[in-house]
Formats: sequence, structure tokens, C-alpha cells
Amino acid sequence: LQVVESGGGTVQPGGSLRLSCAAFGGTGNYYVVGWYRQAPGKEREPLSCINPADGTTYYVNSVEGRFTISRDVARNTVYLQMNNLKPEDTATYYCVGTSHLALFKSNVIDVWGQGTVVTVSS
Repeated sequence: LQVVESGGGTVQPGGSLRLSCAAFGGTGNYYVVGWYRQAPGKEREPLSCINPADGTTYYVNSVEGRFTISRDVARNTVYLQMNNLKPEDTATYYCVGTSHLALFKSNVIDVWGQGTVVTVSS
């Protein structure tokens, strides 16, 4: 499995962006696809994930209500809709794949994308 992100950019505070993650090579044993981010000088942190098979989702508290994860099974693509963006959301966002939600939460990730940069600034 390989994943390729797109959709990053620069947006003003309060604005929105939608990130896309295209999966190549099939999902195979990767039952969870999601997003991490890493802000400058900080550790990578999990944000949200989805089970492509049944659409079950998970969000960390800091983004729940502002970010929405979804998938298009036919296109093998996972999306992260980000609304009401804040300067502290500035980071490199990574699409990831792993085999279980518990592993996603614990930073046990099998597949990492190359990352896409999101900058929130006025």
C-alpha cells in the first residue's frame, strides 16, 4: 500500500481546507486509514482515522467538531475536511495506514505518506 496526500496550502484563520489521501495498491490488511500531523518543533500527533470498510471514524478531542474524515471507496480515497482553522493547526499533515484503531492511537503506523503542508496565517 502507498498513500499520496494532496490539498495542503495557506489559509486565513477561520478558513477551510480539504485534504485528500489516495491509496494505491489496495488496502489489504490496512483496516484503518487516517491522518497525523506534525507542527514545527513538536512531535507527530494522531488526529482522525476511518475504517474504509464500514466508515467507522475516530477523532482526537482537539479537532472533533472542526474536522471531518470521510472516504470514497470507489476512488480509494480518504478525505479530511478541516473547518474553522486556527494558527495552531499549522503543520505538515500525513496520511497513514495501520491495522487497528489502538495502533493508530499509539503511533504504531505501517504506512506514511510524504506529507502535505497546511499553514494558517493572516
